[in-house]
Amino acid sequence: MQHYLQKLLNGNKLTQDEMTIVAHSLFNEEISDSEVASVLTALKVRGESVEEITAIVEVLREKAMPITKALNNVMDNCGTGGDGIKSFNVSTTSAFVLAGAGAKVAKHGNRSVSSRTGSADVLEELGVALDFTSDEVEHLIDTNGIAFLFAPYVHHQLKRIMKVRQELSVPTIFNLIGPLINPVALETQFLGVYRRDMLMKMAAVLNKLGRKRSIVVNGAGHMDEASLAGENHFVLLEEGELIPFTLHPSEVGLNTYSNENIVGGDAKVNAQILLDVLHGKPSPYYETTLFNAGIGLFSSGIATSIKDGVDLARKSIETGCALEKLNHLIDYSQKRKKKEIS
Repeated sequence: MQHYLQKLLNGNKLTQDEMTIVAHSLFNEEISDSEVASVLTALKVRGESVEEITAIVEVLREKAMPITKALNNVMDNCGTGGDGIKSFNVSTTSAFVLAGAGAKVAKHGNRSVSSRTGSADVLEELGVALDFTSDEVEHLIDTNGIAFLFAPYVHHQLKRIMKVRQELSVPTIFNLIGPLINPVALETQFLGVYRRDMLMKMAAVLNKLGRKRSIVVNGAGHMDEASLAGENHFVLLEEGELIPFTLHPSEVGLNTYSNENIVGGDAKVNAQILLDVLHGKPSPYYETTLFNAGIGLFSSGIATSIKDGVDLARKSIETGCALEKLNHLIDYSQKRKKKEIS
């Protein structure tokens, strides 16, 4: 470990095989918290390479709760966090719209780390369980089109890393890889990053991880979601090709709003925002959800264009399909809770 740490501290990149060794070592109790922090800090200062990110993702997926059933055409939509905007739960809200429009979504998420309220916080507030087993995840994706995978539950070995991350109080490689370590074998993904310089790099990682098609976004104001505030920067991964493009919300018929208009609050506040959106209440939150869900539907191949995706997202909400997906998840969670009590 000391050899590789010194190499990192000297500003050198590790090969994918070397980073695989380091990644395994990070979860070894013989390695001190200070050594873990040193690795994370050195990677951040120098800048994480495609090979380093891919290696640590593959190790974490290898150690995760196994999802053994073959699930076809499953996607995830998630931002890395770290943008400092403290928005409402954009990707979580959008996930139900995606499912309501016919996508199969394995929504991987966590409690708040760099924002005020994480996906797990708001879903727990709504009554969704955070401890679905592998069989339940598979069943829910098959029957409801969406399941939630709580990162600390499906990645037991992350507990120690989370402690070090919180003590560092700065975004690390784990902010970047959080959306990549979903244990479900994803075919497509819509990924938001808070660093614009990481767009091509993260798209390249998705390619190495075997995604057939994906979109990576850095939004206006460097948001880790698509933003209504102005021009958004994207990279489309299509059959191994990385295609950069930009998009303004006005190009798909949406209004322009400052990022200040989509600031969220605590879990209770964000849960109400999510419900208001799924009930179709007009607001900047609603249009932001349409934008992100529309891009997600284009990323998954369900929509032929982002404009078409926005229209399908609106229909998902207006028909009540998106809300049905949430209600099913809540009802399932409450029924299993009653069984546990009895």
